[in-house]
Amino acid sequence: MYIGWDWATETHDVTVMDNTGARVARWEFTHTEEGIARTLAKLAKYGSPADLPVAIETTRGLVVDRLLQAGHPVVPVHPNAFHAMRPRWGASKAKTDAGDSLKLADYLRTDGHFLPRLEPTEQATMELQALTRQRADHVAARIAAVNQLAALLDMHWPGGKAVFASLDSDIALAFLDRYPTPASAAKLTAGRLETWCKRHSYTGKRPGSVLIERLRSAPRPASRLGESVIEQLVGVQVQLVRSIRATIRVLDAAIADAVASHPYAPLLATMPRIGTTNLGQIIGEIGPILERSRTSEQFIAETGVVPVTRASGKSRVVSFRHAANRRARLAIVGYADEPARQRLGSEDLQRRASGPQTPSPRRPHPRPRLAARDVGLLARRNLLRPRHPPSQQQDQTRSRGDSGGIEVDSGNSQGLIRMGRREAGSRPVVGVREQSAIGAQRTRARSVRTAVRHGADPASLR
Repeated sequence: MYIGWDWATETHDVTVMDNTGARVARWEFTHTEEGIARTLAKLAKYGSPADLPVAIETTRGLVVDRLLQAGHPVVPVHPNAFHAMRPRWGASKAKTDAGDSLKLADYLRTDGHFLPRLEPTEQATMELQALTRQRADHVAARIAAVNQLAALLDMHWPGGKAVFASLDSDIALAFLDRYPTPASAAKLTAGRLETWCKRHSYTGKRPGSVLIERLRSAPRPASRLGESVIEQLVGVQVQLVRSIRATIRVLDAAIADAVASHPYAPLLATMPRIGTTNLGQIIGEIGPILERSRTSEQFIAETGVVPVTRASGKSRVVSFRHAANRRARLAIVGYADEPARQRLGSEDLQRRASGPQTPSPRRPHPRPRLAARDVGLLARRNLLRPRHPPSQQQDQTRSRGDSGGIEVDSGNSQGLIRMGRREAGSRPVVGVREQSAIGAQRTRARSVRTAVRHGADPASLR
């Protein structure tokens, strides 16, 4: 038997199909506890849940959790792939809920051996993923709230926006609390402002004369709103920004605690220049992919850090891989591109300190291939979930030693596996520290060649 489940937020449609392609049963029900419980009970009449796979166009949600809890194998079908298969059942590509559930069941019957089944993710990884994703949502909400505050100040109080560099900093929000309108800051002097900054532990190292000059040089507003209304608008928006920043700090603390106790953290924390939040994002997003990946090629393909090759006849095109886990790719590319952002940020600060110059070139978009080595390292050298007990792993190592198979690190108590085989046409796998050492050697060699080219003695450079 094969089950096709067309899900929605309010109603669902389920079709049961046998091996010959005949529809055995079909029903529609509402998204309520009674409807879901009755559907699971009906499905149990057609056999054991383990023998009733369910095709559904999602990988998460309440319905998927209930199906996995009941013991049904869940086969997620991508909506784009399912849409491409519609001409199989008719040229018109007609779409109804009942028809979709029938097509899903038939698709599972004919092509189910090609479709991967959904495996439950470890609870610690799911919790970390939920925390990091909610933090990302709150960061986006903070950016939107700060932009709204900036637009409000541009219209009614430009000086309040110009005093401090960062509008969502503690000192800027405190200033707007104390001086929410132009009239409230009319009698403010450089001495009073500097005293106020010291009282609020200002760390910007700007004297009061500079800050008051920023305030006075801002355009004078001509708002037609009353002072009390402007004060209320600015106060409410400042309170919103401050509350979102508080929730982000709470989430940061929760993420730090979750990362500290996660089994993947000791391995991934060795990656250079990785912070706690970025580490939590990487574990939460690539952890489920690591758990279900069987090869390093599958892992780096699903994370989207390598291009895709399309070859047909004499044509061969290597292009960007769009079909990938977008959140995992963003987490990894963000980590890989962080050193470049830090370097460009320091260069920008140096340019500002040296005076006005030509505008800096726009930073190019980070290429996902920058992180391919680090991602391949994770999948090749450390398979995080041991497939066998340590003793069986050692037996497998001895039996596969002649063919260059899997090597087991006997000094690792968690039974981490290392891939010692170099596949044909692939680069040898080296660790992050080895990569750094190789890069330093290459840099040194280039420096020596440049010095010799300019007339230096090679013996003095050794």
